[in-house]
Amino acid sequence: MAGHEGPPDGTPERAPGGGDDEYRSIVFDEAFVKAARLEEYSARERVGDHSPAVRSRRPQRPGASRQALVLVLLIALAFGTAIYMGVRHPYRQPGVPAAAPLRSTVVPLTPEGPVPGGAPGELIAGSPAADFGTGAAGIELPDPAATRNFTEEQVVQALTASKDYLVTSAVDVHTLTGDNVRDIRVQLDPQQHGQFDQSLARPADDGRHAATGWMVRFDPEHVRLADERVRVDGAVTFAEVGEQELEVSADHVFVYVLGPAKASAGTPGKADASLFTVRRQVRLRFDHDDLRDRQLELAETALTAGPLACTADASGYLRPLLAGERDPQKTPHGTNPFATPGQLSGSLCGVLDTGQATQAS
Repeated sequence: MAGHEGPPDGTPERAPGGGDDEYRSIVFDEAFVKAARLEEYSARERVGDHSPAVRSRRPQRPGASRQALVLVLLIALAFGTAIYMGVRHPYRQPGVPAAAPLRSTVVPLTPEGPVPGGAPGELIAGSPAADFGTGAAGIELPDPAATRNFTEEQVVQALTASKDYLVTSAVDVHTLTGDNVRDIRVQLDPQQHGQFDQSLARPADDGRHAATGWMVRFDPEHVRLADERVRVDGAVTFAEVGEQELEVSADHVFVYVLGPAKASAGTPGKADASLFTVRRQVRLRFDHDDLRDRQLELAETALTAGPLACTADASGYLRPLLAGERDPQKTPHGTNPFATPGQLSGSLCGVLDTGQATQAS
């Protein structure tokens, strides 16, 4: 035969004459071949102009490119998360004061006699509210100006947010009838949400948890709006109260036309309507985070409203005295300043005179 071939079943373990026993321990499997640093040119490549018989190649490591891609993606994800948390950090930056709880007072104003009644138009025309603005148009904002630490644009944002709150909390029909609380809540700094929710769930006349400290709302089972147009008059001011806070103060008189809840629908001219007057003073505060997030901190509200009975609980809803009604107590109850601590009871009450002025007692 022209050449030498090994037996079909492989070379015997002990071939005569020794054979290639010294190379028998080397296994030329696929992994070994792929890991070789030198590679022989193919027959077609050797036909070309290649002086060397072999070429070098880079060792291949299975999965190396995939691992590198995963590593790059993890680094990018971590970097992106760090940027997002820096921009939308859930906690306030050091040095920025936390939102303080709302402090509120509600003072009922009782009439000296029966509540006057009449047609809505006649009642408004004969009252100081005849010259008031109507609804949001009655809330006028001052000219904005930059302060030491807030730009003019930021002052505009604070004033606009304040007006939105005033309209939502004291003019919006759905708020006045007790249906709308969400639109007020979303305007508040999230740190005040707990106090707001508790005030609605368990209203109390404790200076902290009166629902009527956050908004003007009437008991829908007792009264209705005889005229949905609210008359408004007052002023808004602003001032910087610290390096981190801008304060907006609002002092307005709101006049509502009310009637009994069970009055027949479609009778706007019925002479059972009466006026209800609210003097509302509000202080709102904004830090840079609030302005960025389009939120506000309600710092303090003071509300005097009538005609109300001095004994009426005004923490949850306002329950006005209507046309022809009078306070069964007739005069405000007295408060004994000499009472020992813990014995004082009852809320402050005032007298509502015919000129809508208040006289505290």
